[in-house]
Amino acid sequence: MPEQQLFEYAIIRIVPQVEREEFLNVGVVLYCAGQKFLQARFKLDKHRLAAFSDKLDIPEIEAYLQSFERICAGTSDSGAIGKLPVAERFRWLTATRSTVVQTSKVHPGFCDDANEMLERLYKQMVLQ
Repeated sequence: MPEQQLFEYAIIRIVPQVEREEFLNVGVVLYCAGQKFLQARFKLDKHRLAAFSDKLDIPEIEAYLQSFERICAGTSDSGAIGKLPVAERFRWLTATRSTVVQTSKVHPGFCDDANEMLERLYKQMVLQ
């Protein structure tokens, strides 16, 4: 049986009107140093978002969420942040912000398989 590895995750949220502090969970970002793993998974439910506000720029929000994926992967189009070491990219993605796209506080745990844990958290925190 593989050794359990420490991981950290945060929930990605859309906060349509920051001053109201209402949000919709749309994704998860998970980092596991022991498995050299950093990934984000998201799903944008446009109908649920419309219940919060009809003034949101959905294409812009989708672009921000896609940038999470690029930064996690460290692709060539992820800018200066995507060139940082994996741990620093995770810290940058989960830094406190007062914007429409935010993350929850970072939560720790242990897992055997970081990808499996990402899927489980995604289903539990976003799809349900």
